[in-house]
Amino acid sequence: MWNAFFHRADYLAIKPEVLLTMFGLAVLLFDFLLEKRDKYLNAVLALIGLGFAAVQLGMFWPLLVGQLPYSGFGGTFTLDTFAVLAKLIIVLATAIVVLLSMKYLEIEGAHLGEYYALLLLSAVGMMFLVSGSDLIVLFIALELMALCEYVLTGFLRVNRKSNEAAVKFFLLGAFSSGLLLYGMSLLYGIGGSTKLSIIAQRLAERPSPDPLSWVAMITLLAGIFFKIAAVPFHQWTPDVYEGAPTSITAFISVAPKVASFAFFIRILIAALWPMRAEWQVLTIGVSIATMTLGNLAAITQTNIKRFFGYSTISHVGYLLLGLVAAADGNREGLTAIVIYLLVYAFMNLGAFSVVIVMRRKDLIGDEIDDLAGLMARAPGLAILMLIFLLSLAGIPPTAGFIGKYFIFLSLIETGHYYLAVLAVVYAVVALYYYFRIVVAMFMKKAPDTVPLATGPGVTVALGVAVAMTLLIGIYPQPFIMMAREAVRPFFS
Repeated sequence: MWNAFFHRADYLAIKPEVLLTMFGLAVLLFDFLLEKRDKYLNAVLALIGLGFAAVQLGMFWPLLVGQLPYSGFGGTFTLDTFAVLAKLIIVLATAIVVLLSMKYLEIEGAHLGEYYALLLLSAVGMMFLVSGSDLIVLFIALELMALCEYVLTGFLRVNRKSNEAAVKFFLLGAFSSGLLLYGMSLLYGIGGSTKLSIIAQRLAERPSPDPLSWVAMITLLAGIFFKIAAVPFHQWTPDVYEGAPTSITAFISVAPKVASFAFFIRILIAALWPMRAEWQVLTIGVSIATMTLGNLAAITQTNIKRFFGYSTISHVGYLLLGLVAAADGNREGLTAIVIYLLVYAFMNLGAFSVVIVMRRKDLIGDEIDDLAGLMARAPGLAILMLIFLLSLAGIPPTAGFIGKYFIFLSLIETGHYYLAVLAVVYAVVALYYYFRIVVAMFMKKAPDTVPLATGPGVTVALGVAVAMTLLIGIYPQPFIMMAREAVRPFFS
């Protein structure tokens, strides 16, 4: 029956998502068979599933390079190089978080199979969000991702902060979903279809300025701004980052950002391109406000998870600048966003890996002062954290410099010189507050001599993160070429 509607190739296109779904359900069943001491095998099974998905995505890449995007399921699902690269980043980020979670959950006494199943199912939602070219598919994928995040944020049920963060995240998330759905319903009314390509055609036919189109665009973007933690829809970020389990904070800071920005780009380019002059103005204002608040608020933070929450907000401001350049038809603007998301995934997860190592039974380890004297206690960890912080600040030869360089380049090429200057000024501010952690690690005395929470999973995660952070910074050309190929479908 189904073959009458869809081709076999459609199901092959969603093979990575199907694999992750099957492994997510398998983890739930497998968990019942394990003794408490063997719960780490849930993580192993999750990693195997992520490995299969990554291999399948890697097989898609050469088939799509230089080719037109594949449109499946009646035009509701798009598979192109942009989707494949974004999904690979999501899968790799999820795998690193699984590695980080093994030791962390053991210390917290919450090593349950549901945790890994939710991680995999959240990744499935993100992967469909990246490929969706229909409003219904996009909304369902977004809610699958978000619902898993809400549960994972409150996963430490005996922790009051974790519960509070989950409730706040859920309530604000529901409000943002309402705004998003309202904007989508207006676009459906305008276009007479839920497909992004048809909506773009109908918007192009409407007179400008058009109040209904404006309301649809603003409410839709307001919902997306919440998902990416842009000002003024950022309020949930520092509280959720602080209250969530640290491994989930790491996950929320990277994987959903990649998926949400991919969703954002596809909506703007595939559906709202006829209104690019309007959304460019809105994006400029939001990006300036986001960079300003994120950078200035980070200066005053003492809790390292809240600190990275505001740091994430500032990075979102930089990413939005790439969209400003893209609105002028500049391909390097979207290339900059893809590169930035790639490098941000590794350097941010690397920094959180060090924070997770600081978590011990007698010490939460999420204050900046908890990192005091780290150079004397664990020189290797201190040097790794220094590399990640330099990358987050955009200092060469780390990967973070490449990301910021392409953002600045795209702004200069499109004549937005004032935005480029402002971004450079805030990069200097960021250098100041990142070095607060460096000063604590290298200049202050250690508060205790409790052994650090190291383990094979954290060690592998740190190794991958630092290797990619340095490799992309020192030899960026292959990754730049991949990013340029990823954005090619939007300009062909």
